[in-house]
This record gives sequence, structure tokens and C-alpha cells, in this order.
Amino acid sequence: MRNSEKQDQLVRAFKAILKEEKFSSQGEIVEALRAQGFEGINQSKVSRMLTKFGAVRTRNAKMEMVYCLPIELGVPTTGSALRELVMEIDYNEAVVVIHTGPGAAQLIARLLDSLGKAEGILGAVAGDDTIFITPTRGTSTEALFEAVCDLFEYHY
Repeated sequence: MRNSEKQDQLVRAFKAILKEEKFSSQGEIVEALRAQGFEGINQSKVSRMLTKFGAVRTRNAKMEMVYCLPIELGVPTTGSALRELVMEIDYNEAVVVIHTGPGAAQLIARLLDSLGKAEGILGAVAGDDTIFITPTRGTSTEALFEAVCDLFEYHY
């Protein structure tokens, strides 16, 4: 079997495992792949694959924190359904804060980071359902708040 065929099989198995939404650690994913015959797999390889495919940790139906793949791979766009996941946007003197549905914060933060400094965003940090956005030097948090609200068609 060619190396590219092995890699394709590994990717398919990896995605199938994450779709099960029952693996809470990288070690569990390694063991599941090894059980399917992927001998050379290790934690660092799984970590790289999680990053490559944009996997996030979120709560499954049993309320367990597990790895899963986002519905949309790559950088989400504002035209996608992501704006529907934004529950609240607010700000203070230092940061803009977005509250999202469970597990959505990392995808939305990825979009915000892709917009970058040109839009007044120095950086975004995401948890499971909360994002902190810091404005660039010279951008007020109020101006950033208004821009983010416009971006997600959020009415305050």
C-alpha cells in the first residue's frame, strides 16, 4: 500500500473517531487508532491532526468534554451560520467579550483572528463559550465593539 493511501486511511479513521464524540483525551484517540491497526501513531501526531483539522473540545450529549470536528472546516465566514451562535456581545475599557453557544467560541475566535489588525483586532482568546478580544493600539474598545456587532449583525 502506498504511503498516500495509508495517510488517507488514517485521516478517514481519525475523522470517524472524532465523529463518535466520546474521546476526551489525545491518548484515548491514539489508543483508538492503534486498535484499528495504525501502529506508528503517537500523541504528537494526533495533536498535529487535531490542529490541522480544526478539532475543538466541546460537550457531547452526555455533557462530557470531548474532541470533535467543526461542521465547517477551515476559517469560518460571517456568511455562515456562526453569527447565530453569538448570544451576547459586550465591552468594558479593556476588552470586548462575546458569549456564544457551547463549543462555538473557538470557531468564532478563529474568524476574528483572521480579520486581524486591519479591523482593529490585536487578538482573540477563546474558551468553550466565551471570547475575549483586545483592540489594537489606537482602536477604542467601543469602536471594536461596534465593529464586531456589525460583523455578526448583533443588535445591542
